[in-house]
Amino acid sequence: MRKVTVFNFVTLNGYFEGPKGDISWHRHGTEENEYAVKALKSGSTLLFGRVTYELMASYWSTPMAIKNDPVVAEGMNKAEKIVFSKKLKKAEWNNTRLVKGDLVKEIKRMKQQPGKNMAILGSGSIATQLAEHGLIDEYQIMVDPVVIGGGTPLFKDIKNKLDLKLTTTRTFKSGVVLLCYKPMDFITHENRSISSNR
Repeated sequence: MRKVTVFNFVTLNGYFEGPKGDISWHRHGTEENEYAVKALKSGSTLLFGRVTYELMASYWSTPMAIKNDPVVAEGMNKAEKIVFSKKLKKAEWNNTRLVKGDLVKEIKRMKQQPGKNMAILGSGSIATQLAEHGLIDEYQIMVDPVVIGGGTPLFKDIKNKLDLKLTTTRTFKSGVVLLCYKPMDFITHENRSISSNR
């Protein structure tokens, strides 16, 4: 079964973007960049909501991005991408498929099919909807040592409780801390699978 991972960075007070979508507060140094490159090389299909997709496409496809960060730009431009939106008319960023149908039904269908694992970048509304339906297999959260005065929480409007188990941590020189979690029911399922294979 294909897995879905959420990768996002947040402020110490829980915002993944500031007012008007501002993310200039994120400390993206050499170490964080190397981690991003390694993640892109895993070959996961990237999942976006419309707002994050338009933000990413407007930067990573430009000559400026290719000049400033050629390795990440190449990975982003070559990656298979899916944008979920009922408002977007077409997706022009290369290797992108536009899905206008039901997000939850589509992800459930995709998880049952053979293929690459999937990673949600940004796209807080998609992360929240899929988390509500138990469709996220891993959460990778980079916590920046910064507090901002407002913005959008990562799991805005989530209604269900998420029981998570911390599986990995990493501290970067910038002070950014990576926290990796898996849902408790996913951990239980993994343990049962390991036991049955012994």
